[in-house]
Amino acid sequence: MTNPDLTTIAVLLDRSGSMQTIKSDTEGGLAAYFEEQRKVENAVRVTLAQFDTEYECVYSDVPIDEVPPPVLQPRGATALYDAIGKLVTDLGADLAARPENERPGTVLVVVLTDGHENSSREWTHAAVRSLIEQQQNVYSWDFLFLGANMDAVAIGSGLGFAPQQSITYGAAPAGVAGVFRAAGAYSRRLQAPSGAPGSARAAGFTDEERRDANPG
Repeated sequence: MTNPDLTTIAVLLDRSGSMQTIKSDTEGGLAAYFEEQRKVENAVRVTLAQFDTEYECVYSDVPIDEVPPPVLQPRGATALYDAIGKLVTDLGADLAARPENERPGTVLVVVLTDGHENSSREWTHAAVRSLIEQQQNVYSWDFLFLGANMDAVAIGSGLGFAPQQSITYGAAPAGVAGVFRAAGAYSRRLQAPSGAPGSARAAGFTDEERRDANPG
């Protein structure tokens, strides 16, 4: 069986040009998110990828205590579908290559974007949706969709993210800080030793967390 005391968190961060206005807020919010995950009892390992028109894996499978401060350099357009497809397939291949007892009992993929898909060349909307649903239904992965300048619940649901695990945030300092607090709290609930992952998934983000992320 997989290791119930091990968690893998893979973060996919939009670095397209429009992120420039919330660059420092995003860096600080992601750093705070990682700090929150250092408090859980599980051993947590982190993969970080960034995307614009191109995809870059910044680091892979790093222990949470060794994660460096995030650095975001906005540029380019938003190849969201290609980035999701690349991250999920690469992570899946990495985990599949390990002995089962070395695979994490909890896998969480966090996708943050401030804009709509506009430049993917390899992955389609339908292919991404099928991939996400497969990883959720067959392998019990968790996915969070954090979206600004959009109805993130509608967009995320269309891509296969559960609506309760999709959240709209305001593209301003308060909204960015709020959405990372929400993601951090959800991630901790998912890994709580006294709780059940299924309960955290079913409940998703709370109404208070949604208001905090999108104060209006």
